[in-house]
Amino acid sequence: MICGLPHAHRAAAALPTHTCEDPMSDSGQTPPADNTDPAVRAAGGWGRLRQGVIYRDGVSGGRPAVPTAFSELERRAARALSPKAYAYVAGSAGLEGTADANRRALDRHRIVPRMLRDVSARDTSVELFGRRLASPLLLAPIGVLELAHPEADVAVARAAAAEGVPYILSTQASLPMEQCAAAMGDAPRWFQLYWSKSEELVASFLARAEASGCEALVVTLDTTVLGWRARDLDLGSLPFSQGQGIAQYTSDPVFLRLAAERAGRPKTGPKPKVTPAAVRSLFSIARTHPGPMLRNLRSPLPRAAVETFLDIFSRQDLTWGDLARLRTMTRLPILLKGLQHADDARRALDAGVDGVIVSNHGGRQVDGATGSLDALPGIVEAVGGRVPVLFDSGVRGGADVFKALALGARAVCVGRPYFYGLALAGVDGVREVIQNLRAELDLTMALTGCASLADITPELLASA
Repeated sequence: MICGLPHAHRAAAALPTHTCEDPMSDSGQTPPADNTDPAVRAAGGWGRLRQGVIYRDGVSGGRPAVPTAFSELERRAARALSPKAYAYVAGSAGLEGTADANRRALDRHRIVPRMLRDVSARDTSVELFGRRLASPLLLAPIGVLELAHPEADVAVARAAAAEGVPYILSTQASLPMEQCAAAMGDAPRWFQLYWSKSEELVASFLARAEASGCEALVVTLDTTVLGWRARDLDLGSLPFSQGQGIAQYTSDPVFLRLAAERAGRPKTGPKPKVTPAAVRSLFSIARTHPGPMLRNLRSPLPRAAVETFLDIFSRQDLTWGDLARLRTMTRLPILLKGLQHADDARRALDAGVDGVIVSNHGGRQVDGATGSLDALPGIVEAVGGRVPVLFDSGVRGGADVFKALALGARAVCVGRPYFYGLALAGVDGVREVIQNLRAELDLTMALTGCASLADITPELLASA
């Protein structure tokens, strides 16, 4: 018996595939277990299984590679990341009031446990767009993952596949979507779209996403321009201008044609100053562009690619009428990400979308905006169960996931925590973050009298 968890300990020992340090299968992935897995059931659920693994390793002096508490996770990641990388992921818009509002909104809702309910078998599974998932977690799209780890998006893809969690591939990826798809096998993935000024490029992205096995399209609406991100501005740091986070573009034939056309035109405007920083930027652009670095240093194409991206990144003239055209461009279910107002949710339904994601981009776009959880109930009411409502922004632990589900979210997207896990331990770090979130959600359900996600209702919350 260890720490009062004899069954969890024995089950954990019998289930090595659920620990991050264990070898992958021959396919390169550890098959994810579901809630009917005998070892999960023998342990008493995901939470006790995860506790058993950690406490078992603790007997030999082991400690988790990824801290289980978010505050320590962020602190450790801040030490591991460069100042510019940490500023990029941790920073929010302006005075960062919206990021604070996200936390305050979650903290205002307090969980009210109920007793003497049979929770001996808990079901954390959920269905989304015809696929049954072991948990209501998704990995939100995050750009420029090379800031955290050299394996970037592919590392996250492998972790998501191993844990059976859908990964929403970012338009601003550091590696092409095809590489992520190859790493994931038949595991679930979606594609996030920033709607470019080039409709031809949008069509190419969508065709590639479908060919890469993406099962849904997430259109991010709240980033037609970048918000006023003071941390990045004070460092003069925009990763895209260094050639980072644009691999979806530089792997796309339409974009490469546009960049080549630009490279062939006469140069206009002032020449950049030759400084050590400018030279480092040139090497960064050459290193991240496809092809040999020495060839890229001599070619005008890599710089033209960066300039082309900055010109066509996103459109500011999109309207609700454009969604009908998008529908003709893809067969995938379409979700709109970034909704904060109930009227926008109603308009989304009128436009025939298949789902909405309540999000304020983690506070990164508009300072002083509504906390995302505060916006959730009104949007859930407006949608009325006609399409799935997902939640994003501010989630730091399994109890946060519980609160969003209680207020009507079908599933919850997680962002910064897995970025930090990636920075600390690569694939294994992302896996541990997923496992910890799932474990805490499962334990919260057990301690509040919830045997399934359907039992997580608004009655289990009270205002602080």
